[in-house]
Order: sequence, then structure tokens, then C-alpha cells
Amino acid sequence: MGLRRHMMAVFIFTLILQVLAVASGFEPDFLHPLQDMTVAQGRDATFTCVVNNLGGYRVAWIKADTKAILAIHDHVITNNARLSVKHNDYNTWTLTIRGVRREDRGQYMCQVNTDPMKMQTATLEVVVPPDIIYEETSGDMMVPEGGSAKLICRARGHPKPKITWRREDGGAIASRLANGRVERTQEVETEILALTKVTRSEMGAYLCLATNNVPPAVSKRMMLHVHFHPLIQVPNQLVGAPISTDVTLQCHVEASPKAINYWTRESGEMIISNDKYQMTETTNSVYSVQMKLIVRKFHKMDLGGYKCISKNSIGDAEGNIRLYEMEIQERVDSDEQTLMEEDSFEDSNQDVGHYNNGFQGPLTEPAGSENSVRTEVRATSTASSSLLLHEKCAFSTSLPLLQLWTLLTFVRNLNL
Repeated sequence: MGLRRHMMAVFIFTLILQVLAVASGFEPDFLHPLQDMTVAQGRDATFTCVVNNLGGYRVAWIKADTKAILAIHDHVITNNARLSVKHNDYNTWTLTIRGVRREDRGQYMCQVNTDPMKMQTATLEVVVPPDIIYEETSGDMMVPEGGSAKLICRARGHPKPKITWRREDGGAIASRLANGRVERTQEVETEILALTKVTRSEMGAYLCLATNNVPPAVSKRMMLHVHFHPLIQVPNQLVGAPISTDVTLQCHVEASPKAINYWTRESGEMIISNDKYQMTETTNSVYSVQMKLIVRKFHKMDLGGYKCISKNSIGDAEGNIRLYEMEIQERVDSDEQTLMEEDSFEDSNQDVGHYNNGFQGPLTEPAGSENSVRTEVRATSTASSSLLLHEKCAFSTSLPLLQLWTLLTFVRNLNL
């Protein structure tokens, strides 16, 4: 009952003010146009209406599309705790909507109850940042190598979000076209990313990014697992090393899902890590590892074959390496060897010269002898034969002394 009397009093007072305003001859007018607003969901929105010469008229706020009266003068009429109005006791009225929601969008009217009615309208646009719709979006996926995969990403928001795919490692996304050609791009804009004839190189994390120019953008990470049986590559199948050194054997393994990797001797005996053997694995990519086996203080008992073996749920593979001994030959200095040969050669020449000089003495007779001419000829012949023998002996320094003596006696007898 009290509220009805209050409203009636307000109405009567308004009529009186209107009559006074008309009598004074001044008409209300808007000083500034009402401004359109775009506000992110959850923020506050404020409309400002400036009216001059209001007189006894009243300012009302109305939701134009629903015709709902929100407030009159400085009183909120609608049952919405998020709305408030304010008057600065002069010519400015404001309507504030706290924590705007998507349903608050639409046209708002600042109205003066003149006859005919005067009004201004403005539009409130409520934008909503993107949000991933998880129930409609793919999760991690597993496919066999050579198969197909379809990754789906959906998001809500206003304006409608744009969906972009990227690889987390920065690699290119391979799209196989209808003509068989493969197109590789860093980004693909689509809700559904279709991958065909998938290879192991396409394995990894894919990012779905949803954007609509309303911060913040959102993303979802999906792992694509490509399954295949293990593959082993051996860089060196034959490895040699000197005794008592450390030897390193290596194998490169590709497998998915993750494989169990180990080493054995060719007899099948499994190798375990200890003071003799050290085994390590280094991850190169999602599906690739490098196996290393270090054999410490290599010994003859370590000779033979070694196997690197990899097994997963799809299959297994092995690589073979043979370890052999590498001998280190002692190097003799070439200058010393040459010097030794030269000394040996000079000693041999001195021996031969000694024998020649010794045999030439008896072949020379005193001057004046009747046989001097013949003796000189024989001596010359003997000297020539000795010189020839000297030259031959110079290249036959390995002959025994007895053989040399026999040869010289034979030549002397011939000259006599």
C-alpha cells in the first residue's frame, strides 16, 4: 500500500513538473548521443545520457528489444541486482550493468517522457572469449603406421572462434591432396584435421588454438601416437680395438610404442651393467633412441659377436656387431734404419778391398827382370780381374770368406 502511494505521488509530481515546463516554454534536448558499447563478458558496461532543460520531465531507461522498463529517474524498476542508475543532480544520468552476460546484449534506450516522446538508443555488444568444448574435442590418439587419423577441435565464443592447428615441435603438417600430392604447412585452419597414410615422422603433439580477437585465446594439446615394430640401424658392424682399451658399440633404434632395449653376446647371454660393461640410452625423438655399450679394458675373452635387441608389443628387431683385436705395430725410425744399412755396406766394401790388395802384392816383380813386360801385363790383367771381382763383391757382401778366398785363388791361377 505504501509503495502504491509513493508511485502515485511521483506520478502527480511529474505531471506538475511537466505543466510547469510547458508553461516556461523550454523543451528538453539531448546534449550528446548515446554511445554504442562492446564489452567482454564479465566486465561492466555504463551508458551515459545527458539531457538539458529537463524541467519537470523524467528520464527513463528501457531495454528496447524487450520493451522492459529498467529504471525511472534514479530508481531501478526491474528486478535485476546487477543494474544501477545514478543522477548527478544536474543533467547527467548513467545506467550501469555489472558483470555483463551474453543475454544483456541488445539495444538500450534513454527516454524523456515528452509529448511526443524523445529518446536515444545505443547497442550493447557482449563478446565472449573462446572456450574449448571438451566433450566434442578429440583426445590423444593412437594409429598404426600407414593408417588415418582425424583430430577434432570445437570451441564456443562470440564472435565464433577460428580454429588453427600447429605442431608443438614446430614441424610442418602434411596434408595429402586428392591428386596424391603432399602439401606441408606450418598451420592449418580447420575444425577437423584429417591425416592420411600417417608416417612415424608425423608422431608428436598437436595444438588446437581457438581465437576470436577476444582475449584470452585458448588451446588444447593432443598427442598422436603412431605405432610400428622396432627398426635397428648399426653404424659399424665390425669394430676393432687394441687390447686393454675401452670399446664403444652403438645401435640406433626406432620403435613405437616404447620398446625394451638390451644387449647380449652372440651366445645369447644377456649383458648387465657392471664394472665391465656400461650401457646407456639417449633419446633423440619421440620414437628414436641411441643405444651404447662400453666394454671396459677390452680383453681377448671379449672378442666375438654382440647383439642389440629391441622389443615392443608389435614386434622385435636385432642388430649384430663383431668385435675384433687390432694390433699396434712398433714403428722403426726410417733414418736409423737407413744409417744402419749404409754402415753395413761400407764394412763389406772394406773387406773386399782388403782381400784385393793382399793378392795384388805377389803379382808385381822388381824392375829390370826379363819377364817384366809379361809381369806387367799379367799384373794389369790381374788388377783388372781384381777390380772386376771388387765390383762384384761390392754387391755380394753376404758371401762367406771361404768362398771369397777360393774365387780369388782361381783368378790368380788363370793369370799365371
